[in-house]
Amino acid sequence: MSDAPHYPFTAIVGQDDLRLGLLLNAVSPAVGGVLVRGEKGTAKSTAVRALAALMPDVDVVAGCRFSCAPGSPDPACPDGPHTLAEAVSRPARMVELPVGASEDRLVGALDIERALADGVKAFEPGLLADAHRGVLYVDEVNLLHDHLVDLLLDAAAMGASYVEREGVSVRHAARFLLVGTMNPEEGELRPQLLDRFGLTVEVAASREPEQRVEVVRRRLAFDDDPAGFAARWAGEEAALRERIVAARALLPEVTLGDAALRQIAATCAAFEVDGMRADIVMARTATALAAWAGRTDVTSDDVRQAALLALPHRRRRNPFDAPGLDEDQLDKTLEEFGGDDDPDPDPGPDGPGGGPDGGGGGVPPQGGEPEAAPEAEESPAPAPAPGSGGGGEQAPVKAAEPFRTKVLSVPGLGDGAAGRRSRARTEHGRTTGARRPRGALTKLHLAATVQAAAPHQRARGRSGPGLVVRRDDLRQATREGREGNLVLFVVDASGSMAARQRMGAVKGAVLSLLLDAYQRRDKVGLVTFRGATADLALPPTSSVDAAAARLERLPTGGRTPLAAGLLKAHEVLRVERLRDPARRPLLVVVTDGRATGGPEPVALAARAAGLHAAQGTASVVVDCETGPVRLGMAGELAGALGGTAVTLDELRADAIAGLVRDVRATTGRAA
Repeated sequence: MSDAPHYPFTAIVGQDDLRLGLLLNAVSPAVGGVLVRGEKGTAKSTAVRALAALMPDVDVVAGCRFSCAPGSPDPACPDGPHTLAEAVSRPARMVELPVGASEDRLVGALDIERALADGVKAFEPGLLADAHRGVLYVDEVNLLHDHLVDLLLDAAAMGASYVEREGVSVRHAARFLLVGTMNPEEGELRPQLLDRFGLTVEVAASREPEQRVEVVRRRLAFDDDPAGFAARWAGEEAALRERIVAARALLPEVTLGDAALRQIAATCAAFEVDGMRADIVMARTATALAAWAGRTDVTSDDVRQAALLALPHRRRRNPFDAPGLDEDQLDKTLEEFGGDDDPDPDPGPDGPGGGPDGGGGGVPPQGGEPEAAPEAEESPAPAPAPGSGGGGEQAPVKAAEPFRTKVLSVPGLGDGAAGRRSRARTEHGRTTGARRPRGALTKLHLAATVQAAAPHQRARGRSGPGLVVRRDDLRQATREGREGNLVLFVVDASGSMAARQRMGAVKGAVLSLLLDAYQRRDKVGLVTFRGATADLALPPTSSVDAAAARLERLPTGGRTPLAAGLLKAHEVLRVERLRDPARRPLLVVVTDGRATGGPEPVALAARAAGLHAAQGTASVVVDCETGPVRLGMAGELAGALGGTAVTLDELRADAIAGLVRDVRATTGRAA
């Protein structure tokens, strides 16, 4: 930990749920960590770093790189065995996992050369070993690569980390308080990963002027004199630290009665959460809440607060579902399954979870708003823009039900971020060959290494059964997997698309493609065109739910400036190639192919499409033309783009065969 003063935990203004969630995990790490969701600038990182300073000191075996406890050292510790080991006391660590960390940096690395030549397990510990018996903090956890999140959460669940390289394995203990923070605008976590976090809290900046004033006043005071500000809060910090220690000591004595267990089980069943992890987390959270309040019995209030912290993120089935709980349904379930053995709550002098700046007091992490607003409450459509052309603007229409789509992929072999759409050279996937390592060796190709070392054994004086391996013999395995792409949607919102039934089907198709993009770890962007101009409705982002929200509010009407939409898309892709050159784009144009407004609109659209074809951009035109007579203009646009066209019906996964092959073949010829 740094010697510089941290902002005091007790000086944080508001954010009761954030503080309570962190403190409950400090009392009982078995709760399983906490995921903090919220907009930028809401003290997420400040609170986590401040919590680390409150954690009680830990006794460790002197010289052990894995922080073994002197009284019960890990028998499998790579630095062990620890017999008659000297004990030392040190502050609990807070270890930060960077978003761009490698797998070896997280779990540690073996010296492959020594392992092959000498049979020695020379192991360099990673961040999981550093965080043992401390706090592991992952800022922007939603941007962390999936395979790293899997390793991280597996270690958190099992309390141990396993490192294996070509049959050589090392295991060490890894028990830590896991805290992740994220801004939902930058993309969501998969539901499977959300479920692995014990609790979740939603944070937002206060809208009360007086509270905002106090936040600024305290922050400025801390920045001017960190040491002096920390000293002024030292008393409150010490009291809170003592309360954590007391709650930890009381925790084993807390009784979870049958009535509370029935309420927990009934609540999880009523909200249809998957699996049994939610029940276990709720039980541990309710027990920690009782210990935090200084009680030895779990009450209905504890169960209710545990539900508000442990269930909202487990109810999401796709990225468009809003997290939250219906509090009326929660209260009804708790009342129905309450029992006589539920003791009267004893909130104590400060109320449940209260205390001197020590955590929340029953404020739910979400507002319990219904998941979807009634159509009658939709905002009225904005007035038509000046010069928007013929046709009045129509109010947004509801999207049709989404469906499973066929896979659209970019041809060739990329080098982009790990994902699930297009073929790419990746660190994970099937082995396709070997090469000399560039930098640190991460994936050994054993056969190629042995083949490189074998001719030199006599010259190296080999006399025993072991293979004499030098660093120059080592070969890195080359692997092929899948990458995520930038899927840029260009959606026609003109008057020709304005028929309510037709536009609902179009929105349903785009929503289906957005769900597919979410599952395949893509970035998405949304360009719309109508009237006289095209707009970037959503800059490229990992948040597909933000794209869905923009799509839902999209009005229609006016002329069809197809060329403007394609030119806007070309500019967006040009900028993104500079920002992220490894991420290959896929252009999805949703239109009937018509172009109106201005001189020679069709020819201008064809020239704009030619710009994309010249760049080799993979493209698909979703043909929205309906009726018995078809003009085929969407197909002509696809030809100008060097891509392929597919109708709305053909887009369904069970309706077409060979769409991916067509996209690849057509785009390959254009490139």
